[in-house]
Amino acid sequence: MLLVLALACLAGAGFLIAEVATGPARLRRAAVGRASTYGKIILRKGDTRPFGERVLIPMSGRMAAAVLRLSPRTSVEAVSRKLITAGMTMSPQTFLAIKGTGAVGGLILGFLLGGVGGAGVAFLLGITFAVAGWIIPEYIVSTRAKARRETIRAALPDALDLLAVSVEAGLGFDASITKITEHMEGALSNEFALMLGEIRVGEGRSDALKKMEQRVGAPELSSFVRSIIQADQLGISLGRILRVQAEDTRLKRQAAAEEKAMKAPIKMLFPTVLFIFPSMFIVVLGPAILNFLTIFKS
Repeated sequence: MLLVLALACLAGAGFLIAEVATGPARLRRAAVGRASTYGKIILRKGDTRPFGERVLIPMSGRMAAAVLRLSPRTSVEAVSRKLITAGMTMSPQTFLAIKGTGAVGGLILGFLLGGVGGAGVAFLLGITFAVAGWIIPEYIVSTRAKARRETIRAALPDALDLLAVSVEAGLGFDASITKITEHMEGALSNEFALMLGEIRVGEGRSDALKKMEQRVGAPELSSFVRSIIQADQLGISLGRILRVQAEDTRLKRQAAAEEKAMKAPIKMLFPTVLFIFPSMFIVVLGPAILNFLTIFKS
């Protein structure tokens, strides 16, 4: 018994000596651990992130990947260019997820609505609604891109006039673009501001101009970009080129307006024939037909 007690006391003494000897090192490790995790929040009871981050964002990513697999010709870069051309800040993955969700939702809605009429009607309505849900987002983006392009084409002559005046007054090209962004509003001003931001972060002027041309896709803006790049390469005066570009763009805008005016009578012909002429025939020929029927009966 005395031997066991002596061994226990010896073990306790060794443990106390080891604790005292390693105490400073353990305190340093604890301090370093507290410093490395300072400011961090450790979630212990479930995931407290919002519902959109936990569920919607992963689901949209999977839906976008499924859409890309179903349509191999579609790419994220092409969708991104379309959205930028339309002036939309939506991500390509979100747009692809909307297309896929619209197609699936349209298919389910068509089956539910057509279930009363039988399997054939349900299948037909399901396919129709699915195609509509797939096409409508693309149509909206294309429509917005076209409207934005027309807005830029309409505002380009005035912007080129302001740019020419600024250059002839002694300002540089970048400073003249800054004047446009300060005194004009709209899609064209936003495009010039984006181009100016790319130049300020180190992008070459010709590369920034080409990117702006690709984003917009308007022929008048493409002509302006080519002229500016050639002037930079050949050392030609920008003021004269900008004056010529402004005049040419204004003539093209006038020609486009005249073309739309010439097409207006043709476009008005179909609603006139379908809706106005039948009403006129009823008003003009109705009494005559009634009188004829009265005479015929008598």
